[in-house]
Amino acid sequence: MEKADIEDLRSRVGCEAVLETGGFAADLKESTRKAVKYRRDADIIIVIYEGRGWFDPLSDAKGDVYSLVQHLDGCDFLEAFVQVASLVGFEPSRPQWQRQSRQSEPDQSIPDRWTARLKPWRGSGTWRYLRDERHIPERVIRAAIAQNLLREGPRGSMWAAHQGDDGAVTGWEERGPEWRGFASGGSKVLFRLGSASALRICVTEAAIDAMSLAAIEQMRRDTLYVSTGGGWSPTTKAALRALAARLDMRMVAATDANPQGEVFVSRLRELAGDMPCEFERLKPIAEDWNAMLQVAAQKI
Repeated sequence: MEKADIEDLRSRVGCEAVLETGGFAADLKESTRKAVKYRRDADIIIVIYEGRGWFDPLSDAKGDVYSLVQHLDGCDFLEAFVQVASLVGFEPSRPQWQRQSRQSEPDQSIPDRWTARLKPWRGSGTWRYLRDERHIPERVIRAAIAQNLLREGPRGSMWAAHQGDDGAVTGWEERGPEWRGFASGGSKVLFRLGSASALRICVTEAAIDAMSLAAIEQMRRDTLYVSTGGGWSPTTKAALRALAARLDMRMVAATDANPQGEVFVSRLRELAGDMPCEFERLKPIAEDWNAMLQVAAQKI
């Protein structure tokens, strides 16, 4: 087996082909242009690099198309090579938005792009999306706007700021009726809603969930509601460690009620164990806090 053959086959068969023929389906609600989530029962695989790479959010497994086959089937490299070769010519049913031409990277910096966008106002597209579709109370929306955490995104979507320890915007979560992503060129640190001096920190996986939990708890004054944006980057971990290092701090793992959420719980528990802070698991009775908030709203 020549190295050139291995490289040629790797360039011709994407990870999507392996997953679709293996019974996985794309979860568009949880996907972005750069990271497409595939599910098969409790198994989750995230495809990145336009199909050339992947990782398992529930473990440390990651790699290329060959390692994906080995990960799923428990086979050796030769068997993986043969299986990948059998998929040459297979056209996976990629989401329609993936086929659209890619736009060039924006010329403006992250702070400039953020500043150029308007803050939401009562009746704006972002306001209606949060209030009417996500059932987030106006009090919480106003609090987030007052802390400079929200911007009007395209076509009625929401931008929710991630900030470093110095308060500078490093990127933003993008959510809307038909869109889910993160700022191109930005970096995930933490979305932070509430008092920076709070001694209770509730860690969620999305800004929408951080605001939803804040609504459910009536914006507790002793609590900082944060979101990792579904990521666990070194900068996110460092930001959480900086918060947990303060005396009398309580870290609350308020992540989703699913396997990925439990992975985050384990990471947060380990982080808290290394710091002088208490740890608590707060689990939504629905899959996530926004789903729980919407159920409550429908009963009113």
